[in-house]
Amino acid sequence: MSDRAPSPDRARLEVHGISKRFDATLALSDVSLDVRAGEIHALVGENGAGKSTLVKILAGVHVPDAGRILLDGREVHVPDPIAARALGIAVVHQEPRLFPDLSVAENVFLADPPRGRYGAISWREMRREADALFEQLDVRLDAGAAVRGLSMADQQLIEIAKALSVDARVLILDEPTASLSAHEVERLFTIVRRTRDRGVAVLFVSHRLDEVFALCDRATVFRDGKHVVTAPIADLTTADLVRFMVGRAVTLFPKAEAAIGEALLEVRDLSRTGAFRDVSFAVHAGEILGLAGLVGAGRTEIARVLFGIDAPSAGEIRLGGRPVHLGSPSAALRAGIAYVPEDRHRDGLVVDFSIADNITLPILPRLFPRLLVHRSAERTLARGYAERLRVRTTGVEQLVQALSGGNQQKVVIAKWLATNPRVLILDEPTRGIDIGAKVEVHRIVSDLAASGLGIIFISSDLPEVLAMSDRILVLHEGRIAAEVPRSEATEERVMFAATGQVAATLPVSAPATRTGAGGGDA
Repeated sequence: MSDRAPSPDRARLEVHGISKRFDATLALSDVSLDVRAGEIHALVGENGAGKSTLVKILAGVHVPDAGRILLDGREVHVPDPIAARALGIAVVHQEPRLFPDLSVAENVFLADPPRGRYGAISWREMRREADALFEQLDVRLDAGAAVRGLSMADQQLIEIAKALSVDARVLILDEPTASLSAHEVERLFTIVRRTRDRGVAVLFVSHRLDEVFALCDRATVFRDGKHVVTAPIADLTTADLVRFMVGRAVTLFPKAEAAIGEALLEVRDLSRTGAFRDVSFAVHAGEILGLAGLVGAGRTEIARVLFGIDAPSAGEIRLGGRPVHLGSPSAALRAGIAYVPEDRHRDGLVVDFSIADNITLPILPRLFPRLLVHRSAERTLARGYAERLRVRTTGVEQLVQALSGGNQQKVVIAKWLATNPRVLILDEPTRGIDIGAKVEVHRIVSDLAASGLGIIFISSDLPEVLAMSDRILVLHEGRIAAEVPRSEATEERVMFAATGQVAATLPVSAPATRTGAGGGDA
């Protein structure tokens, strides 16, 4: 990094006329943008718009077919990730790329570990520097612990620490908050602002438009591999960005009215040692019950117990008024509970299987009781769900890995809808998908509730959980801190409860109907 203080109007990073083709697909077509020193610049667009391709070009993963990259006014070549790092370009990718059997500190300093006398790695210094980075991030992580078994949020924070360990001239954040709750996001934003104030150019890629407006100075929109607009954030609205991204006006958080019926699932004093305790609630037919809270508050842990992945240490689960024992996911499926997990790639899909194979996987014994798979029947069933959920595909024989993130998420939902559940648990259902796909997932969730399903909706995106839920249970350190009805739910109230500043649970009866309030046109 240059010793002299950068001018706030000086372009630190410039790309001019960048194009990139993959076989018949033109991923980027003559795009240009600049990111100034001391600026946080948003890059937004739907999946397939070219954002990730540009990030990979800057990271040295791909080489552009045409165009130039300049750093501080000088043209540079980035043939590989080592060259990018040497130039001071640090990238935090959406999906953590860590070695699970190495320690946290080893992952942070893998490329350039601190060394002591005679060039030997100084393990003590590595641990000390890692601890200092996490203290800067206001994160409690054991630098000597193995990465395996850590949550997605903790792994993402390790990736951020890796980037901050480099004296970066350009910091690229590619969906860094996808697995973080609002509290963790705000802590991250504090660090990003400090990094900007030191003169680093920050390129921030996100699908969460509220984050773009909260953090960024300017925004660039890509659509279909082309540059659409670059403008100061102060001159834009959410509706402007969405319109530039999708090329049309859309309704955010679409919701249909639904009658709230009988209690389908009841949980009484449910506990799991070390995860959550004394949790009680009910989910009604036609109701969307939101679970909010910080990462580690116990939301996913409750979902895992309800789906039979983990066993409770105490408490009772009732379905249709009768106690049930859910000793395995198979038992939960037989009881009418389905679970869309947080990590669709690790737990939700077999990405090198076809769409049809994925959708029918949980119901093969029911679909083919004599173990003879009839491909035509499988394709017919899968095609019905793909059409119902509007999966954009060339056919149900297409491999899941060829789909966009939003369409992959629809396949996961279709897979569990094929089991005919009465209660559907959705854990971060819109994580890492673009605004158009989010609207589609929200429409699907609303339609499912209107059809009579009971839905548990877990999300770290506060505007989403506020807009989509009939009631919100807020968890803090494994306990229900507050129960908030839709009519009284605000971001401030939920965050107060999530951080332990509201101790009392507010008993609320289920509403008679749900309306479309909370949606908006963009």
